[in-house]
Amino acid sequence: MLQIGENAPGFKLHSADGGLVELSSFKGKNVVLLFFPLANTGVCTKELCSFRDGLARYNSLNAQVLAVSVDSPFSLKLWKEQQKFNFPLLSDFNKETIAKYDAMYETFVPGELDFHGVAKRSAFVIDKSGILQYVEVLENAGDEPNYEKITAALEKLQ
Repeated sequence: MLQIGENAPGFKLHSADGGLVELSSFKGKNVVLLFFPLANTGVCTKELCSFRDGLARYNSLNAQVLAVSVDSPFSLKLWKEQQKFNFPLLSDFNKETIAKYDAMYETFVPGELDFHGVAKRSAFVIDKSGILQYVEVLENAGDEPNYEKITAALEKLQ
């Protein structure tokens, strides 16, 4: 499991808006990196709407919000348009980035759906130099990240 103080693993992912997004392109800016299980589901919608509605606060803390799932960029684009998300949604369709961040369910909803390789709901705060300053990987997909602790980690970087 990744630890605070380690370098955040780099990635290059397809964006719902088209093109590629690379973590290294945000050097000099703090990043809130979110992983969520599946687009267009209840808790995921609630979580990302919370970030959408609070984006001014994250912007004031010099933070870029990025949200990642294993959904295709095409489905993420539709969901982004429907929900009016105002930050990049990124597709880790090949499940490489969630593996690097130790944020992957081997089996999601065992016994019912048996999906393999779905992102665990997770939140990482990465500072301007690419160092992890906050790490939260949730085992229960029904839980939301601790919004207050994410904000507190960003405030410490000011």
